Amino acid sequence: MNLELPSVWNLIISTIVFFIAAWYINRYMDGQKIGKGMTRGLLVFLVASLVSWGAGEAVDWVQGPQPASQASKDLSNLLKDAGKPQP
Repeated sequence: MNLELPSVWNLIISTIVFFIAAWYINRYMDGQKIGKGMTRGLLVFLVASLVSWGAGEAVDWVQGPQPASQASKDLSNLLKDAGKPQP
């Protein structure tokens, strides 16, 4: 199983996009005179999260494939060495 960590640009851009999306969604809902409450807050959070996730995926797509992490190879080698008898 190959787990890759998100790039730094992915985290930075998706965080910025989250706050911008939340601001615009709140502004839109204020214009529609939708009352503030827990349901509205949850809706804003979910939609802003989806937009942010999409922006992060777009950043990853633009950057192309990233090299595989050495950590998984190092861990498997460490586990192989741990099973060997000590001299």
